[in-house]
Amino acid sequence: MADNYHGTVIADPYRWLEDDNSAETATWVEAQNAITFAHLAGIPERAAIQKRLTALWNYERYSAPFIRAGKYFYFRNDGLQNQAVMYLQPTLDAPPSIVIDPNAFSPDGTVALSVAEVSPRGGWLVYGTTASGSDWQEFRIRDLERREDQGDRLEWIKFSGASWTPDEQGFFYGRYPEPASGEALSGTNRFMRLYYHRLGTPQDQDQLIYERPDQPDWGFGASVTDDGRYLAMLVWLGTDSRNRFYYVDLGSEEQPALGNPVVTLLDDFDAAYHLIDNDGPVFYFVTDLDAPRRRVIAVDTRNPGRDHWREIIPESSGVISSADVIGGLLVVDYLVDAHSVLQLFSLDGTLVREIPLPGIGTVLVSEGRKEDREMFYTFTSQLYPSTAFRYDFDTGESTIFKAPKVDFDPSKYVTTQVFYPSRDGTRIPMFITHRVDLDKDGANPTYLTGYGGFDISIVPAFSPGAVVWLEMGGILAEPNLRGGGEYGEEWHQAGMFEKKQNVFDDFIAAAEYLVREKYTAPARLAIAGGSNGGLLVGAAMTQRPDLFGAALPAVGVMDMLRFHRFTIGWAWVSEYGSADEASQFPYLLAYSPLHNLKPGTDYPATLITTADHDDRVVPAHSFKFAASLQAANAGRRPALIRVEVKAGHGAGKPISKVIEEQADRWGFLVRHLDMLPGLA
Repeated sequence: MADNYHGTVIADPYRWLEDDNSAETATWVEAQNAITFAHLAGIPERAAIQKRLTALWNYERYSAPFIRAGKYFYFRNDGLQNQAVMYLQPTLDAPPSIVIDPNAFSPDGTVALSVAEVSPRGGWLVYGTTASGSDWQEFRIRDLERREDQGDRLEWIKFSGASWTPDEQGFFYGRYPEPASGEALSGTNRFMRLYYHRLGTPQDQDQLIYERPDQPDWGFGASVTDDGRYLAMLVWLGTDSRNRFYYVDLGSEEQPALGNPVVTLLDDFDAAYHLIDNDGPVFYFVTDLDAPRRRVIAVDTRNPGRDHWREIIPESSGVISSADVIGGLLVVDYLVDAHSVLQLFSLDGTLVREIPLPGIGTVLVSEGRKEDREMFYTFTSQLYPSTAFRYDFDTGESTIFKAPKVDFDPSKYVTTQVFYPSRDGTRIPMFITHRVDLDKDGANPTYLTGYGGFDISIVPAFSPGAVVWLEMGGILAEPNLRGGGEYGEEWHQAGMFEKKQNVFDDFIAAAEYLVREKYTAPARLAIAGGSNGGLLVGAAMTQRPDLFGAALPAVGVMDMLRFHRFTIGWAWVSEYGSADEASQFPYLLAYSPLHNLKPGTDYPATLITTADHDDRVVPAHSFKFAASLQAANAGRRPALIRVEVKAGHGAGKPISKVIEEQADRWGFLVRHLDMLPGLA
C-alpha cells in the first residue's frame, strides 16, 4: 500500500492494521500482548511495585464541592474504588448521602461517569456515562429526591455537557448523527447539532435548537446563564482556540422561549471568547483578542459594537487560566511561570485581594454563583496531595474542607523550577522533583515527561504513581514546552503547524540539560507522554535515539499523514496542519514518528501503550508505529506494545487498570534503566 502526496510516494505497509475489526488485526494484537505481558511478568520487581502503588493509592480523595439550591455536591473516592462517588450534603455539618455511585454501573469499573449536572432547584441530575473509555456518552436523568432514574436515555453524544433551563423541565445538549454500523469507534464525527431534551420524552422528539449543515466541522457548547435568561452558545471549530459566541434570549424563567432567534454576537473566529457571567444584558468574557495572555472584557448586547466594549481586567504578565463571578467578585486564577496565583477583583476591575496559597502549585476553583458567600477550590503540587479548601467572602479566610492522608513523607523530597535554553535560545521552564539528598553524579534514573500542544498547560500536580517513582530513587522532570498555554497564545502558536519542531527541540534540550547538569545520563533517561505527548515521545526518539535509554509513548498520534481521517482527528488540523495541503505536507512528513523510523537503528527500549476502545487517537497509530519500530530496530533493547482491553484514551479509566498499567511501566523502566528500586 502506498499513497501519492503531491508527487511524493509514501509507502504504508501496515495499512491493514487500521482495521481494528479485522481478524488479522485481532490476531496481531493477541500475539503482541502475549509477548509484552510475558516480558513484564518476568520482571522480578514488578510485584513489589504494584503492591506499593496499591498501598499509596489507597487514600480518601475529595473534589471541591459546588453548591446548587443551597446544597453541597462533591466527589469522593475512598481509596481503591475504581470510580469516584458523587455525594450530597444539605449543610456542611450534615452527614453526606450518595447521589450516584458509578462503581455500580459495571462489575469491573469500566463504565465511568462523564457528566453530572444538577438542575437549578436541585431536583434533578442529568448524568452521562462512557463505556470502556470511549468518548461516546449516554445521558440519563435521576430524581434527586427519590434517588431513582427516570426512563429517559439519550445516545450518540460526544464532547458535550448538559445545561438545564430554569424551570427544570429539560436541558440543552449536543449530539452527532448515529454512526454507520461498525464505525462507532473509527468513523469520523461531524455535523453536531444542538438539541433541547424535555423530561419524560423520547430522544427522537428532542427539539432542534441549532445546526449548521453548511459547516459540518462546527461544534456547539451550550450553557444557560445563572439568571436563567440566556442560552449561551460557544461555537467551536476542532481544537482551534478561537471560537464564535452566539446566544438566545430565553425570556421568562417559568416558560423559556426555546424558539427565539439565535443572535450571532461574536461571529468572526478571530479570538477566544469564554463567557464568565452576565449582569443582565452585559456579558463578561475572558478573551485573548489583542491580549495573548488574556484579559476580561464586558460586552453590552444592547450596544455590541467593538468600539463600545469595556476592558475590565487588562492583560498582565500572568496568563488568565480561569475566571468566574462568585460572591459578587471576579475570581481569577493566573498562571505565572506555570503555577497558580489566585486573585479577587471587583466587577469594575479593581484588585480586592490575593488569596494566599500553600506554596507553588495549581488551583482549581469549583463553579460558583454571584450570590454565594463562600467558594471552594483545590490546591495541589508534585508533593502536595490535592486538598479542598473553603473560602469565606465575609472573613476573607481560607480553611481546609477536606485534606487527604497519604502514606508518604514529603519532607524527604524537593521540587525546584529551573530554566534552560532551547535550541533557538528560548527560555524554557522545568519542574524537577527528587530526593532531598540527591547526589548529582550523572547516574540517577530520570523520567522526563511533556506535552507541548493545543494550548494545554502542564502544571504542578500530585500523583501516587510519581511518588513511587521518587521512592525508587527516580527523578521526575516536567518541562513546559512551547505549544502549551503556560505563557499564553504566543507560546501556543510557537509550537503549532510548521513551528511544531520547536516543541521537540524544547524537549530534547530538556534532556540535554539533565545530562549536562549531571542529574542523569542517556542510558538512565526515560521519556514519556500521552496523546499529543505520545507524538512528542515518538518524534524525540526517532530524532535522537542516542539520547534516551527508554521511551514510553502512550496513545500517541504517530501517523501525521493520515491522523485526520479517523474519528475526531480532523479537528487537530487547526493545530498540526494536513498532509492534504501541499504546503503543509513537507513539515508533517519531516517529523511524523511513523515515517521517520530508520532501519538499522538502535532505538531506546520502548513500551508503547494504547487501548482497544480509544476512539480519539485510534489504536491504529500505535499499531502501525509498533510494527514499523520492530522492523527497523537493530538494537538488543525491546520494542513492545501493550494493548489494554475495555479502555480508551484515558478518561474514566478504573483505578485497578491505572495501577496495573503503572506497575507495568515502572517495572519496564526498572529493568531497562538498570535500577535498584529497594521496594519490599
